[in-house]
Amino acid sequence: MAVRPNVVLFDVLETLINLDPLAARLEEVGQPPTVLQPWFLRFQRDAMALTLAGDTAPFDALARESLQTETKYTLSERDIEYVVDGFSTLPAFDDAAPAMRRISEAGAAVGCLTVNSPERTRRFLEGAGLSELVDHVITSQDAGIWKPHPDIYRFSANRLGTPIERLALVAVHAWDCHGAKRAGALSGWCSRLEYKPGDVFLPPDVTGDSLVEVADKLMSGESKEI
Repeated sequence: MAVRPNVVLFDVLETLINLDPLAARLEEVGQPPTVLQPWFLRFQRDAMALTLAGDTAPFDALARESLQTETKYTLSERDIEYVVDGFSTLPAFDDAAPAMRRISEAGAAVGCLTVNSPERTRRFLEGAGLSELVDHVITSQDAGIWKPHPDIYRFSANRLGTPIERLALVAVHAWDCHGAKRAGALSGWCSRLEYKPGDVFLPPDVTGDSLVEVADKLMSGESKEI
């Protein structure tokens, strides 16, 4: 029979929430808007490096330090604070709320699995108008490890009381879906950011050009036959 998830967890940054408005804050402190992408990539890389080394990766400290490094330490502490505070003001993508509603209406719980602290993540969701649609928030701070290590997906399944094979992750990052698959979870990949999931990662269970399409496929049981 077809497998449908009991719980669907969404990645937050770049999947539910649009980072692009941070470019305006960078411009306001004298930086080119093109700094946004290499800053965020450095931030993710450094967090994953700390995880691989067996250490914790605090969101705020890493966001600040990676921004200082990417801008060659030309920003004041006040400027850094202003840019990083912009995370809590970011908007949701247009397909985020409809996708969450589709999942809830189909009978599954909706959650977020992200890299921030629980408190800051809830502020993100509130600022983006998504908080009322989210049943659960699980973060790297809770798990003590960053994605895409398989243990964070296993931790999420244990925390939520669901078998790992009935947990699904939705993301725009193929590496995130790969980590979920390695842990034994389902995955849904949206093409908005990367266009194709690539051959070096395990293929996601479902794909779509929007989060709504991914949600519909997951909840219709298209993901797998057992």
